[in-house]
Amino acid sequence: MKVSVVGTGYVGLTTGASLAYLGHQVTCIDLDPKKIEMLRAGRSPIFEPFLEDLLAAASANLTFTTEYADGVPNADVVFVAVQTPSLPDGNPDLRFLRSAAESVGQHVAGDYTVVVNKSTVPIGSGNWVDAILRDAYEERHGASADGRLGVASNPEFLREGSAIGDTLYPDRIVIGSDDDRSLEVLTRLYRTVLDQSFTAPAFLPRPDDLGAVPLVSTDLASAELIKYAANAFLALKISYINEIGYLAGKVGADITKVARGTGLDSRIGSRFLQPGVGWGGSCFGKDTAALISTAAEYNYDMPIVRAAREVNERQRGAVVDRLLDELRIIKGRRIGVLGLAFKPNTDDLRDAPAIDIARTLVARGARPKLHDPVAAERFRREQPDLAEYLCDSAEDVFDGVDAIILVTEWSHYLELDWAKLMGMMRTPIVLDGRYALDRARLEKSGYRYLSMTN
Repeated sequence: MKVSVVGTGYVGLTTGASLAYLGHQVTCIDLDPKKIEMLRAGRSPIFEPFLEDLLAAASANLTFTTEYADGVPNADVVFVAVQTPSLPDGNPDLRFLRSAAESVGQHVAGDYTVVVNKSTVPIGSGNWVDAILRDAYEERHGASADGRLGVASNPEFLREGSAIGDTLYPDRIVIGSDDDRSLEVLTRLYRTVLDQSFTAPAFLPRPDDLGAVPLVSTDLASAELIKYAANAFLALKISYINEIGYLAGKVGADITKVARGTGLDSRIGSRFLQPGVGWGGSCFGKDTAALISTAAEYNYDMPIVRAAREVNERQRGAVVDRLLDELRIIKGRRIGVLGLAFKPNTDDLRDAPAIDIARTLVARGARPKLHDPVAAERFRREQPDLAEYLCDSAEDVFDGVDAIILVTEWSHYLELDWAKLMGMMRTPIVLDGRYALDRARLEKSGYRYLSMTN
């Protein structure tokens, strides 16, 4: 099928490259000429494992352009995967979505095109996008859009750092539309993924236990709510185990054992039940805020989702408070921070806990030393006021510091020679914000090991 993808961020680029690998003819559109230039050269503008391998494997079916006219006319499916950042009131900023919908509507020229919301959008946005598309189409073509356009929602459930695997080997595929023809088109588009009948890439083999992928086919509003409901529930799990962690610290329990014993219950599951500094990234914060704002439009409060956000926000301040309990005075101290990206295997800094932690340290008079093996350059561009605290290597972070905080559990940090590096520190204190380090090994080496709870 002929596919166009508007937006080459994490979702758009992964979607476009994966569909091209599966044999569809894909055109990716982005208005940033520098990104398009990189992609045409086979280089990804974002860090995502295996993405450049996938771009190379799919190159015969993949085109990149800054022009809607190069990709939208005669496309069977157009995915809109533009950013929808949060506004101060929690609602998503839909400026980019409106602009993309207008441009797509103006350029649609085939017999029938399904326009798919891939961006995370408020419930009811499908109807709003449908109206924008129709107005733009009819203004450009002077004819009715009836029978020419279909609108669908196809929410993504990608984990940054695992996005390729989540696209090719998903837990489920959700498609939503109020038009049966659109649902049929999307079912055909995803047939080889649903059946797992494609040849798996050598760099990312198919999981041994993977069978047919479930398809959830529903109406527009339900598909949009499924995305928010899923992300809010995952956010709840993380905040819940962090709240239990506070109690564990009070009663002298081991929160890692508590999490394991809880997660082994098949009704609960262990995924997203890891204690630590809390969640960040572009999804959980934005989607939980949007869910609360949408509910408020219907005079409905969501205290459980609201509490998950409050607990998560508390975790970031608790990191510095935990150090303060140990050091007594933090003003003038040098504090090392390992990890800036919100999770390993990505360079994404959106809502990253490390940024808030670094700012709190500076506000309290401490002198942070920061490092990330992948996201440092992006951090330098996006957080220029904190760039002076960046170190060139993880080893440099240890030099002369009063404590080390592990914020992002990169394998690079877990494999450091911690025993050797301890000698560079002023005080051998490590705060493991992800419960990822070997406590017994560090304590044997002479470290004072701290976690978020004990």
